[in-house]
Amino acid sequence: MKELPEFYPINIQGLKRHLHIVPVSDDLAIAAFIILGDVEACTHCANLLAEKIPEVDVLITAEAKGIPLVHELSRVLGIPRYVVARKSKKTYMEEPLSVDVDSITTQGMQKLYLPREDLYLIQGKRVGIIDDVISTGESLKSLTELVEQAGGNIVCQAAVLAEGEAAERDDIIFLEKLPLFPIEKINVH
Repeated sequence: MKELPEFYPINIQGLKRHLHIVPVSDDLAIAAFIILGDVEACTHCANLLAEKIPEVDVLITAEAKGIPLVHELSRVLGIPRYVVARKSKKTYMEEPLSVDVDSITTQGMQKLYLPREDLYLIQGKRVGIIDDVISTGESLKSLTELVEQAGGNIVCQAAVLAEGEAAERDDIIFLEKLPLFPIEKINVH
């Protein structure tokens, strides 16, 4: 059995955090970057990302961890509205667009929904896809599909961290690399 460090220290261009290492399968663990509730991290990372992303008309993210980041990034960029792809269909959504998503941090297949009332925000617009962490790229793939269905023009895909093989991609913008932690067996306390 391989011992895992309990926390992974990261320095995101001056913002220091200790990320809890958690198993996501029998043979893989991740350092969990939880930006929800971390105002300092949202502000810091949004300011840094704003310097790197090209001009956009609207930003989109998947519910839920990317919401505070995309909110702050929209504020910094002076964009009055952003779009959130929801993980469940709400009663107020009339004929939403939908796609499947299989994320590393969620068990099983999910769906992302885009309300038709948000289409005017995306159709014919320059769209930036924003996430907290890019790992397998499945969430980006699903968001890309939604934006394309809505008639948007994707100009960038960005995140705070790129994890594992995603850190080697040249088609995404990110602030820091984050390793994956392959393990043979996890000892959960």
